[in-house]
Amino acid sequence: MKAYEFLDSQPEIGSLVVIEGTERLLAERVRDRIISRVLSDDLRALNLSSLTIESVDDGTSIEEALLAMPFLAAQRVVIVNDAQLAKAAPRRALLELAERHGEGNLLLVIDLLAPRSARPHGIGAQLGKKAQRIDTTVNQEVRERFVAEQIAALGADAAPPVIAHLVRGESDLASIRNDLEKLALLGRRIELADLEREMLATEDPKPYRFAGALVEGRLTDAFEILADCFEHDPRSAAMPLLNALANEYAMLWEMARPGGTLPARLAWRERSLRPIARRMGEARARAGYERALRGIEAIVTGRVGGDPEELRLLVERTSLELSSR
Repeated sequence: MKAYEFLDSQPEIGSLVVIEGTERLLAERVRDRIISRVLSDDLRALNLSSLTIESVDDGTSIEEALLAMPFLAAQRVVIVNDAQLAKAAPRRALLELAERHGEGNLLLVIDLLAPRSARPHGIGAQLGKKAQRIDTTVNQEVRERFVAEQIAALGADAAPPVIAHLVRGESDLASIRNDLEKLALLGRRIELADLEREMLATEDPKPYRFAGALVEGRLTDAFEILADCFEHDPRSAAMPLLNALANEYAMLWEMARPGGTLPARLAWRERSLRPIARRMGEARARAGYERALRGIEAIVTGRVGGDPEELRLLVERTSLELSSR
């Protein structure tokens, strides 16, 4: 079953579900829908176990969670995250446990693949008809729907070439979401030129060196680059700097999520950003992304922007807030 097919319908949920495919954003949406259908909000904390494959070893912790009695609910939900990261022994233990799992509590396995992975068979394929399998692989139809939903959710309007470009592109859905969130702040119809400027924003390396220095904790370097940018272009420096911060925190947010990876075009950044994402954590990285977006919004809505010194203070204040988190 495809992810949107599951989300659109209300199929019965069995006791063994595998979310597979390549798209993390869709996987999280399917996971959340399953949880909301099986457990009410007030019973969730008492009946939900979320484990990473790295903590599994011989599968004992999963089995113990599955054997526990639900509290005032029909089922407990046991989630095994990032099965794709398992080494051979824990993956084999998980497969054996899933094969002998019967009725009762729900075992939900998230086993995603990188888009170009050479691994031939996921856990769902090995389990066959025993598991309810939900595929998050992205094709043009999925992209079309996702883009339309994001634009509608943001209350934005985009020209047809913008939509066509996003649908035909290779960016993952998280990157599309982040780009649209920033472009929607323009408060007008999004044109192709706007999207192209956003996607080519890395042309000037200074804002990205500034953002990199800030998230690495090199505040002196970051503020020296900031000062240099405003010295050479006092009226136009703020937006590229804030945009670079938003992009940097968006990448950290993605990598801080369980199993998160960057799209192929940004894979070269993973080595340097992965340790920072691990220290920062998902909540802090997301808060940093949203704080940078608020800075961008202040400029595009005209709340800040008439005075170069005011623009500089906005970027400095945003940077200080982020560095103190």
